[in-house]
Amino acid sequence: MRKTVHIQNLICDACVKTITNRLTELQHISDVEVDLDMQTVSFDFFSKHDFEHAKHVLEALGYPIIGHDNILHN
Repeated sequence: MRKTVHIQNLICDACVKTITNRLTELQHISDVEVDLDMQTVSFDFFSKHDFEHAKHVLEALGYPIIGHDNILHN
């Protein structure tokens, strides 16, 4: 399955590299694409559990999905 999510705090190429590298390391996550202009991350995943894990990793890195608490601005 493939999913595209809008994320918070995506501001530079270093953010893109961090997200791409970290998500690519996850098992069952592949073909990671980060769009700086659209503030989105797209990736393929195997199961709902894999998607949830990727969401938690994004949040831990400081890039929560839009609509989730933004720990950098609390």
